[in-house]
Amino acid sequence: MNAILQAIFIGTGATLFMDLYALILKLFSIKSLDYKFVGRWIGHFPKGKFFHNKIMESPAIIYEVILGWIAHYLIGITFAFLLVSVFGKKWIENPTLTPALIIGIVTIIGPFLLMQPAFGFGIAGSNLPDPNKARLMSLITHTIFGIGLYLSTIVMNQIMKAF
Repeated sequence: MNAILQAIFIGTGATLFMDLYALILKLFSIKSLDYKFVGRWIGHFPKGKFFHNKIMESPAIIYEVILGWIAHYLIGITFAFLLVSVFGKKWIENPTLTPALIIGIVTIIGPFLLMQPAFGFGIAGSNLPDPNKARLMSLITHTIFGIGLYLSTIVMNQIMKAF
């Protein structure tokens, strides 16, 4: 399997793992990001609107839920490409947890410095009612994503050995 397909598999698997975590949180009535707001944010780009006072109050965009979920998975795949680019084929063949965790945790820069300010939440959620809780939840979620990168690579390698 070539590196592009491997990164797609790894990123998709890691994003699924992160979504499983969000589903578990939901069972305990703990909210996580609703990806429709990612879709709403992206849906406003053609209108030249990149920053919102409060994304929840911005007009809804047709197909924002689908757009948000597609973007969510494409972002996860992009971060997997980062992992593969930085740590290479050697890591893919013999994955260890630390590089995947590093990438997972580093990806928190995206929401802290881009998405949260663009949604009107401030840098690193500083405008949210409980910014430290939001920061901790983001850190945990991105750590879970890093673990997902590692586990997805192991699963991919096991599948490839079977064929």
